[in-house]
Amino acid sequence: MAGSKEIRTKIKSVENTRKITKAMEMVAASKMRKAQERMSSARPYAEKIRQIAAHLSHAQSEYRHPFLVSRDQVKSIGLIVVTSDKGLCGGLNTNVLRASITQMKTWEKEGKKIQVSTIGNKGLGFMTRMGANLKSNIAGLGDQPELDSLLGSIKVMLDAYVAGEIDQLFICYTKFINTMKQEPIMDQVLPLKGEKLGSPDSSWDYLYEPDSKTVIDELLSRYIESYIYHAVTENMASEQSARMVAMKSASDNANTVIDDLKLVYNKARQAAITKEISEIVGGAAAVS
Repeated sequence: MAGSKEIRTKIKSVENTRKITKAMEMVAASKMRKAQERMSSARPYAEKIRQIAAHLSHAQSEYRHPFLVSRDQVKSIGLIVVTSDKGLCGGLNTNVLRASITQMKTWEKEGKKIQVSTIGNKGLGFMTRMGANLKSNIAGLGDQPELDSLLGSIKVMLDAYVAGEIDQLFICYTKFINTMKQEPIMDQVLPLKGEKLGSPDSSWDYLYEPDSKTVIDELLSRYIESYIYHAVTENMASEQSARMVAMKSASDNANTVIDDLKLVYNKARQAAITKEISEIVGGAAAVS
């Protein structure tokens, strides 16, 4: 059995660890509320522009945007993987990366080429180790992501789609369900499908000023950008929720370890006392 001093050192070490995890839990809870507010504030705009994009997908316009046209053959696929910059958030990144790599293997078996864009350090490191064909990456977004910082990475994939380098574009991120539940989502971004967007049953069109091409080009680009931005805000809310839960679990486990170590320490101390008493009694008996 370990000595009393060694056990006391272990108890102190675990207590220090518990202080850190408790502090991280409280910080994550505060950031989670702010991330949820950003996510909620982005939803009305995302929902409205989604409705307009759905209408455009069914519109009888003389101009048909490349984002709305499905390719006859799908030979190359683009994938945007959204992860966190930091760890200590449970299985959040692991689940997203597992879903991404599973789908990529399926596409490879079908003979399709894959181009990858990453948002977040964890995804960048993983895809680099896997030898994926990385086209762009963005990291260090912080706790308050700005759309401007995402535009460069997004535009690389959009330009590749318009140029015919990729025939479909997907995004994989973690969707926020509630504080205790987050789910990895693999969603198709391009080409836009009216049925999925919730297009109206009847024909729909707008009056365009100055012309349909200018308006539709700008509008659909804004839709894609807002969609990916919303996915990033969902992922960040999920990240803080997962980190809070993970740190709470770590703090609870630390309490259990401390209780077990204290029990071992008390047994060791009692054994030492019993040994000392036995030696004293034995010495006294020998003298008498």
